[in-house]
Amino acid sequence: MSRAGAPIATLRSLATVRERCRNVTAFVASGRSAHLQLDRSRLDDAAQRTAAITRERYPDLRVPYHSRWRHFEAGGIDRKAALDRALADVDVHERARAHFDLTVISVLLDAGAGSRWRYVEPASGATFARSEGLGVASLAAFMSGAFSAHPGVPCRVDAQALLALDASRLARIFQVGPGNPLVGLDGRLALLRRLGRTLADPTRPGAAARPGALYDALTAHGTRRTVSAEAVVAGLLAQLRDIWLTPSAHDGLPLGDAWRHPAAGGEGRSAGWVPFHKLTQWLSYSVFEPLEWSGVQVVGTEAMTGLPEYRNGGLMLDTGVLALRDPADAQPAWPVGSALIVEWRAATVTLLDELAPRVRALLGAPALPLACILEGGTWAAGRALAAERRGGLPPLTLDSDGTVF
Repeated sequence: MSRAGAPIATLRSLATVRERCRNVTAFVASGRSAHLQLDRSRLDDAAQRTAAITRERYPDLRVPYHSRWRHFEAGGIDRKAALDRALADVDVHERARAHFDLTVISVLLDAGAGSRWRYVEPASGATFARSEGLGVASLAAFMSGAFSAHPGVPCRVDAQALLALDASRLARIFQVGPGNPLVGLDGRLALLRRLGRTLADPTRPGAAARPGALYDALTAHGTRRTVSAEAVVAGLLAQLRDIWLTPSAHDGLPLGDAWRHPAAGGEGRSAGWVPFHKLTQWLSYSVFEPLEWSGVQVVGTEAMTGLPEYRNGGLMLDTGVLALRDPADAQPAWPVGSALIVEWRAATVTLLDELAPRVRALLGAPALPLACILEGGTWAAGRALAAERRGGLPPLTLDSDGTVF
């Protein structure tokens, strides 16, 4: 491995995500943070709320993964059935490639919509907001061929089509207008254009001009029937390494969702960084199902971490597990790399690990994976508390380009 490659590999490791988040959480717990206080006695309340909403949403405790595919079910509509019909004439492997294409493009188009944006689904007439609206809109665009460069084969994503995408086309996809603004539209477009350039680069090892090629890389063209969660994350981090808009870089190589903090710890040239890779991890959770639908078993899912975003982090703040030292800090828009936001996100990762066994005990479900606790779960409880207290707004505001959260 190259001299530059060693710290990069360390910062892409899920073990490093957990280690550095624990270091920052210990910093907060010790009282050294200028921004946050930690009260672990409040974890029981957070666990009670999470268990209660999980039982309400999934009474049989058959909880699916926290995945982009849940948003495709918004309003109780089985949109996957329509997608299955559109893919009825292709084999299981091409279907999986299409599922990967859709999942990657839809997750990259997510990351926070803002409180004013709405999407009216033409097929149903229903109105959706936030992640559900973004999911439904991106699925409709995918099925219409908005991201395909192959006439007559709409359900795919190609580098050529992404490179041809412009702001007006993306605005139409999301029904954006003066009265319906979408946070970070330009950032999303830039991310997709970068993805197109990356996929089209013939010099990259294993390069292929669609995201679905990762299915072939992970499964050896459909012959490998078991894949580890860490391999999925590593594959996505490698595939997407050049697309991130964040300024975080090491020796000129982009790090994506990784940020500096004095309490991060670590050794050598990777010290001082806290990696999260939130969007990549959520994308990984979201491709587990397409892998399983194609007959591939995903193992080692507990290596994944909880997702440090508005809802899970909001649960920790709204239940008092975390508290702002200065309530006025809730008002300004904070940069994603600021100490407050890094500490909030790092503590969220660590505290989700501590919350999970409490939730399992309350539900009597000792084997419930973290991915299902998030879905059941912490994300839903965080959203419910935000709706009760602030009309759905998160407890902290971020100055975000729409590509991290």
